[in-house]
Amino acid sequence: MPVNRRRFLALAMGFPAVASANVIAPVTQAPSDLVGTLISRAAAPRHSSELWVLIDDQASSLSIFRGSDRIEHFSPISRGTGGARTHRVRGDSTTPLGEFRIYRFNNQSKWRIFIGIDYPTPAHARMALEKGVYTQADYEAYFDEYRRYGFPPQNTALGGAIGIHGIGTSDPEIHGRYHWTQGCIAVNNQQIERIASLVDVGTRVVIR
Repeated sequence: MPVNRRRFLALAMGFPAVASANVIAPVTQAPSDLVGTLISRAAAPRHSSELWVLIDDQASSLSIFRGSDRIEHFSPISRGTGGARTHRVRGDSTTPLGEFRIYRFNNQSKWRIFIGIDYPTPAHARMALEKGVYTQADYEAYFDEYRRYGFPPQNTALGGAIGIHGIGTSDPEIHGRYHWTQGCIAVNNQQIERIASLVDVGTRVVIR
């Protein structure tokens, strides 16, 4: 397993027990907004020197922090045409809310640079099981694939291929006026280059 993938998997599987890949059990309690609960605790630095990203849907902004100090701020940004919610399914063009980690970079993307985040997270998988979007078999298969490859499966009912990217050769005026993506967060090409120069595999990303 490549070094970056090992590092990412160690970070991702270091989430609280509710998100652990080692805990796969039937859900008997009423459905809960598990991701929303995590978000409420997430928009703060883990330590004074942590570099982390905060994407605010209401403010249509992306900020990069070093601890509590904001070092970059970009607005407006674009998100999915279907809005932003804690729970999304494949094909609904919704941007997922939650706490994520960067797990890959594509520097040859048609969107200039694509920075992939680890959606769907274990918390999203748990919510999908609670809501009946995942069967118990789907839920267990999710964690099997996560352990095998070091990142979450991208082809389940929850969709995938979510990240932060530029606009490539798309119209910058449309980007500046509309939410136009299929669920990703888009910034302009100069901004994505700046973001990519600061973040790394394992960087924490909060979308709220």
